Amino acid sequence: FPKGAHILDIGSGIGGPARYFAEAHGLRVTGLDLTPDFVATAIGLTERTGLAGRVDFREGSALAMPFADASFDGATLIHVGMNIADKARLFAEARRVLKPGARFGLYEAMRGGDGDVAYPLPWADGDATSFVETPDTYRRLLAAAGFTVEHEADRSALVSEIGRKMREHVATSGPPPVGLQILLGPSMSARIANVMAAVDAGAIVPTEIIARAV
Repeated sequence: FPKGAHILDIGSGIGGPARYFAEAHGLRVTGLDLTPDFVATAIGLTERTGLAGRVDFREGSALAMPFADASFDGATLIHVGMNIADKARLFAEARRVLKPGARFGLYEAMRGGDGDVAYPLPWADGDATSFVETPDTYRRLLAAAGFTVEHEADRSALVSEIGRKMREHVATSGPPPVGLQILLGPSMSARIANVMAAVDAGAIVPTEIIARAV
């Protein structure tokens, strides 16, 4: 994205990626999240990091975004789709708020192969609240919403390596004082162990997709 472009981070959580995009790449970023506590925390952290003039956050649904048509120069979706069943509507809304030619970057946990997935996972306690789909489904729904896929990559090897290093660090130094345990609670260890086992088995495939709005 060119410096100063206005980017939408869909499902922005407490705002880490949005702040990174603004700080590292000189972008203006709007984050959208459904959870009021996440939005409030994101705003507070952004003010404390001195980025409030470049990053803002809105509470709202990814299935009915509170933005006008063609509002953004680009958008991101990072570990969000597995929480949303209606991906057709999600991608249609993303296309609606993007300008023609804008890029849509996705980094998602997707379904791979037929291996079993044990619960709980970081995003769900069971099948009823886990909406993981295959890369084929993502490609098909993106095309139907008005996107062309320009790039796709399986990031399983990278995630497995990061997971290995994290386990080694925790084993020698203990968990960091500020980390996922704050969001995931006492079940964090089981959730992380289950998702890493699924990635190592190929049942969950961390996948990167770059699509362009037609």
